[in-house]
Amino acid sequence: MNIGLILELAKRDITEKYSGSTLGALWNFIYPLVDIFIFTVIFANLMGSRLPGSSSVYAYGFYLTSGVVAWNAFSNTVSRTATVYLDKKHIITKVKVDLSSFPLYIAISESITFVVTMGVFLFLLLISGYGIKPVILFVPLIYLVQQFFAYSLGFFIGIFVVFIRDLREIVRIVLQFWFWFTPIVYVYDILPEYVKEIMVYNPAFTFIHAYHSVFIYEQSPDLEAILYLFLLSFAILLCAGFTFKKLEKDVRDFI
Repeated sequence: MNIGLILELAKRDITEKYSGSTLGALWNFIYPLVDIFIFTVIFANLMGSRLPGSSSVYAYGFYLTSGVVAWNAFSNTVSRTATVYLDKKHIITKVKVDLSSFPLYIAISESITFVVTMGVFLFLLLISGYGIKPVILFVPLIYLVQQFFAYSLGFFIGIFVVFIRDLREIVRIVLQFWFWFTPIVYVYDILPEYVKEIMVYNPAFTFIHAYHSVFIYEQSPDLEAILYLFLLSFAILLCAGFTFKKLEKDVRDFI
C-alpha cells in the first residue's frame, strides 16, 4: 500500500472534479450545503413537513439531512469503488499501483466531504436551538463501520465489474432501490409489520437508524447491530481479498 499515492489521489479527486471553474473544489461542498438548506429550511418552513412525535419545526429536516448525508457518503463510496478500475485505467496502466488498496482514495475523498457537510449540519443544529447531546460521540464509530462496509462491498463488486461491464449500471439501479427501501425519507414506524421484520436484514438500515438515534432521538445507537455490520463488512472484505488474489492477473489484463 502506497499511502503517499493514495493521499495524492484523494487530493486530486477533490480538486479535479470541478477544475477550470472559478470556485473549483468548493463545489464539492456547496452542493451538500444546498441539500442541507433545502431539507431544513424549505421542507420545514415552506412545505410544513413534520416528524411524528416531535414539536420542533426543523425535526423532519434534520431527520432527512442526517440520513441523506450518510447515505450519500455510503452510496458514492460503493458506486465509485465498484467502477474505479475502469474509471482510472489511464492511471493504472501507466503507474505501478497496488490494485487491492488503490480504491482507498475514494473512501478518503468521500470522508472529507462528509466531515465538512456534517460540520455544517452540526452548526445548524446549534443555531436552531435543537442542540447537540453527548451521544454525538458515537458518530465517528458509526461512520467508520459504515464506510468499512461501503469499501468492502465496492471493492468486491469492482473485481467483477472489470469482466462484466453491465454490472456498473446494475449497481446504480440497486442503490436507487436500496435508498427507498431504507427509512431515510420516511420514518420506520409507518412501515407494515412484515416490512419491519425484513428491515433488520438491511445493512443500510443499521447505520441510518444509528444516525437517527443520535441526532433525532438523542439515544445511543444499537451497538450490537453495529458490531454485526462490522463483522459482515470484515467477511465481505475477506471474500474480496481472496477473490482478488485469485483473479488479479486477469483483472490487470482486462482493464
